[in-house]
Amino acid sequence: MKEIALYALDAMKKAGADKASCQASQGRKDEFNVEANKFTLLRTLFDDSLSLKVLKDGKKGTTTINKLDKESVDKAVADCVALAAQGTPDEAEDIAPLATNRDFDQRVGGCDTAKLFSRAKEYLEQVRDELPKIMIEGMTAEFNANNTTYANTNGVVFNTQNEYYNAGSTFQANEGEKTSSFNYYYTNLANLDKPLLELGMQRALLEESVRSLNPRMFEGKHVGKIIVTPACADMLWYTLIDCFLHDFPMIQGTSRWKDALNTPVVHPKLTLRNSPLHPLVVGGERFTPDGFESVNYDLIKDGVLKSFALSLYAANKTGHPRAGNAAIWNMEILPGDMALADMIKGVDKGILINRFSGASPGPSGDISGVAKNSFLIENGKISDALVETMVSFNLVDVLQNVIGVSQEVNNDGYTLLPWVCLDGVTISGAS
Repeated sequence: MKEIALYALDAMKKAGADKASCQASQGRKDEFNVEANKFTLLRTLFDDSLSLKVLKDGKKGTTTINKLDKESVDKAVADCVALAAQGTPDEAEDIAPLATNRDFDQRVGGCDTAKLFSRAKEYLEQVRDELPKIMIEGMTAEFNANNTTYANTNGVVFNTQNEYYNAGSTFQANEGEKTSSFNYYYTNLANLDKPLLELGMQRALLEESVRSLNPRMFEGKHVGKIIVTPACADMLWYTLIDCFLHDFPMIQGTSRWKDALNTPVVHPKLTLRNSPLHPLVVGGERFTPDGFESVNYDLIKDGVLKSFALSLYAANKTGHPRAGNAAIWNMEILPGDMALADMIKGVDKGILINRFSGASPGPSGDISGVAKNSFLIENGKISDALVETMVSFNLVDVLQNVIGVSQEVNNDGYTLLPWVCLDGVTISGAS
């Protein structure tokens, strides 16, 4: 990959680029597939990719291809230079400056295909024997290997060789004519030392699907507390970054927090980080798509906004500092001082949410959607499963009403997230 990347870089310079960057990647995936509780497929997939960027007279051209042969690379270079000639000058466009070049070895010793199959088979058998009402609608058990090089005309050269396992399933419970809402769970793994059923929240979510066969309606309309589980990261944490901290809302000036750097924005119980280098994150980012070595960094620390999640371009455009990495999927929220059991005891009436379906909020932060795979909390105890229930809240306001952050943290190989209790959420059920 280094050889291909450096060849493409040299070709772009010879074609007249003032500045240029490229990323060459070659990947392989060995994958078992399961449908309706039965193995249906074993396949190997290959993925070649070359992404090019040319800057000429302040104008940008980019292109991406899925071939790495010389003829394809030469054509992609010519196309990229031509696109730059047709572009509009933008002073914010740039490439990363030279720092310390590094090679990263994230390999785990290659694929143990026999053990991967054995663990997948074991998972299906355990679910069949221990949770017979569960139907595994789909499952993948895979091994991924990638070799990626980034290089630019400032002399930056990064390479990573990355290997990891991934396993996950979509499932629902069935009993006669009764069916629960579907759910899913996926994990990244560095090894196959543990049964797949025991990873992260997998067993808990399966058991809760069985309990969801007899749901009830939430009665009335209530403004109160919810507990958001680690399985529901998209409801709060990814939405928070996308709507208030990422490139687009900051460049457009729509973020409510655009002028809030180094000021309190949420409850001081919350510390939110992007942590691709955390030892429990598997296959985390080692360099960014725009050519910087990745470091862990705080987005929010003790409630105070410490950084936006900005690329080099967005940082130049807005005047704010660039983020330490681009790995928003490697999110970490520091654990709190409250046991989950005590958190539940503190809720008189509310819900525990495992999955949420709703549209992204506008600049105001108002969210409305459906809580799925969720449970009623009454008098400090988790009781019945709920049918799909409407919830609405303002994302910024509700994160200032944090009742507690759990001591317990779930690790799925991507993220490290606790349970979080929030107040001031409108829950709408049967009238």
